[in-house]
Amino acid sequence: MKRSYKPLCWIILFGSVATVQAQETRQGAVHRQHPPQDQGLHEKFYSTWHMPDNPSLSCCNSADCYPTDIKYVDGQIYARRREDGRYILIPPQKVERNRDNPDGRNHLCAPPPALSPLDSVYCFALGGAT
Repeated sequence: MKRSYKPLCWIILFGSVATVQAQETRQGAVHRQHPPQDQGLHEKFYSTWHMPDNPSLSCCNSADCYPTDIKYVDGQIYARRREDGRYILIPPQKVERNRDNPDGRNHLCAPPPALSPLDSVYCFALGGAT
């Protein structure tokens, strides 16, 4: 009697892929969070941060701000939005140039895509390690 191991191979393959994707998602989420011991430092930074192009307005709060990954495309900065992982264009006037951030990482303050149909950016701080 000949058994087919194809279904078992497919199950193992899909299980492995799902495990790797879950690990990558978890690692990405950790990258966009602050270590617990630094939470207060970042809350203070975010609560006193104002829009570079309109200093009378706050960049919002710790709910809208988070560390993020970036990439450069044709000399322009794109930052990864936390909610959907999409890289959005950072307008030059939203880049902070007069203040250092507390950890040297890139930080983005932006509304969730569900609340803003456009790829709005409140503030952006370029990290020193990029």
